[in-house]
Amino acid sequence: MTPKGFLFSTAEAAIKKPGRKDLALIYSRVEAKIAGTFTTNRVKAAPVRLDMRRIRSAAGQAIIVNSGNANACTGRQGMKDAGEMTVLAARALKIKPSSVYVCSTGVIGAPMPMDRIRLKIPELAENLGRHSLDDVAQAIMTTDTFPKIVQRRVRIGKRTGVIAGVCKGAGMIWPNMATMLCLLMTDIAVNRKTLQKALLNSVNRSFNRITIDGDRSTNDTALLMANGMIGNREITEKSGAYKDFSKMLDEVTYELSKMIASDGEGASKLVEIEVRGARSEEAAERAAFSVANSSLVKTALYGNDANWGRIMAALGYSGVPIREEKIDIRIGKVKVASKGVSNGRDKEAGEALKNKKIQIVIDLNSGKKSAKVLTCDLTEEYIKVNADYRT
Repeated sequence: MTPKGFLFSTAEAAIKKPGRKDLALIYSRVEAKIAGTFTTNRVKAAPVRLDMRRIRSAAGQAIIVNSGNANACTGRQGMKDAGEMTVLAARALKIKPSSVYVCSTGVIGAPMPMDRIRLKIPELAENLGRHSLDDVAQAIMTTDTFPKIVQRRVRIGKRTGVIAGVCKGAGMIWPNMATMLCLLMTDIAVNRKTLQKALLNSVNRSFNRITIDGDRSTNDTALLMANGMIGNREITEKSGAYKDFSKMLDEVTYELSKMIASDGEGASKLVEIEVRGARSEEAAERAAFSVANSSLVKTALYGNDANWGRIMAALGYSGVPIREEKIDIRIGKVKVASKGVSNGRDKEAGEALKNKKIQIVIDLNSGKKSAKVLTCDLTEEYIKVNADYRT
């Protein structure tokens, strides 16, 4: 179920170490509309800075991606290397360099091994169509434990299109834009401004509501290519098909977000925190993030300890106006606190925490707005993964 007109390729360049594919190419047979969002970290990797310039054209035909090296904090040479990767890919594909985007992920501060990458880019172009989107998802992994890919069909008038996406992310995740890398593509024709709006809306409802460790990457990038190869009339915000398209894009990005949260470094549980009854959606989101980012909450979840007092404390310092005596808290199907006091069901809630997927619902009972945030538990394995990351 791959969008029409997209071809994929991967190669092994031994960027960090040999023995795995670490270079990938996504190519559209025709030039596509392209939308993007990028990290809000003031320290931005060279590929991010390059792509932010090129995205102004809202056009593109290829994305070259590497894992193993972030090409961040690499100075002028890093910018030259990012640019050279696009020039070499464009030459091999016989397209304009300005139509090629580049994404990198991996170790920060290390120079790109361009001697090895240069050799592999022609191979990528030669092998287009011999690899799958799943191969791309595997090639862009770093500390991920599984490839992340989602594909959905969507009916547009009398035609059927596909929205597909791959992403990577397991640590250094508190995006405030997207995840570390997310590459989306569709064969549906969408107006350039509409495409950007749809992507931003989806990112805000999904990737912007994940937190694993409260760290924000230098390389966060989400790109969405739309080549229009199903031949539909171009979708605008006023089109009847816009609602269906944006709804399915939301589904794709949210499913990818759940994969990221479930694959948090060292994580054993996927946790969805929903705050209801807030005065505004912004307040609900802020309160949910405060709970999701609490190390005390996350370690309690790992230990199957229904310590709802830690949740209450995190709400108290969230900066959101709350009234303790109004708050209800539910863990799974077990209501552990009503109007700010215990229901005496902590042991029962502890049993619910043994599940691999956990929902915590907090009702502030102060308004009508709500928001959901995805996170995971915090285990000793997180320390091991990050202590050994560069070795």
